[in-house]
Amino acid sequence: MYKEIQVEVADPVALIRLDRPEKLNALTYPMLDEIRRAIDAAAADPSVVGIVITGNGRGFCSGLDAELLAQTTQGRSPRARDAASAEIPGLFTYLLDVPKPVFAAVNGVAAGGGFVLAALCDVRIASSAASFTSIFTKRGLVAEHGTTWIVPRLVGIGHALDLLWTSRKIDAREAERIGLVEYVVPPEELIAAATGYVAELAHTVSPAALADTKRMVYAHASQGYPEALRDVDRVQWRAVERADAREGASALLERRAPRFARIGQK
Repeated sequence: MYKEIQVEVADPVALIRLDRPEKLNALTYPMLDEIRRAIDAAAADPSVVGIVITGNGRGFCSGLDAELLAQTTQGRSPRARDAASAEIPGLFTYLLDVPKPVFAAVNGVAAGGGFVLAALCDVRIASSAASFTSIFTKRGLVAEHGTTWIVPRLVGIGHALDLLWTSRKIDAREAERIGLVEYVVPPEELIAAATGYVAELAHTVSPAALADTKRMVYAHASQGYPEALRDVDRVQWRAVERADAREGASALLERRAPRFARIGQK
């Protein structure tokens, strides 16, 4: 089914591994298609509460394959964007619309498109061996694919300009210090930490509430507070009327773990 990624689904986690380790998991067009298909399948699978993306081998993702980058800069790319498309442009921007948490388990270098992939996941858990570089300006390119929108929201404007201007490489600890990643763990604990996070969510919180909260956080980033608070008010009253709210109250009264329905579960 997949040639350049590996996918493992084990309730409640879909684990997606980029699988070109000899190229530090550099992106190709087939790989990009496979990642999108795997994400769409996980989003539609009721057994999946959260999605974890990582890389096989030493790298998380080193960005667009060098040969494809050369083709693109010489105007020979077969993937010119359809200007009429209604989808937001940029690699991996669709991850923001996935109604389930998406985690980057960054095991090694995240550069260029790999930096974009990590930034556009919802939470980043990094191995202490990980590193990050936007790389774009060192290739004569601007900060691409939504990084000028997401990175300042993660680290602030000053840190964002520093990273995007200089394209300097930072290690996992500096990434944690400035807010680019949320957790740093030893390499051997990375996958367990990411999948364990999803398992904890699956056992304690409402998947529908996760989806609503994710949508609001990203939508409200570009709204004023009156519009955002009106949106919250509408969503919270809908949530009060859902079965999950009744189940949450019952679980509290009965001193037991809640049993929330999964998204898409019938």
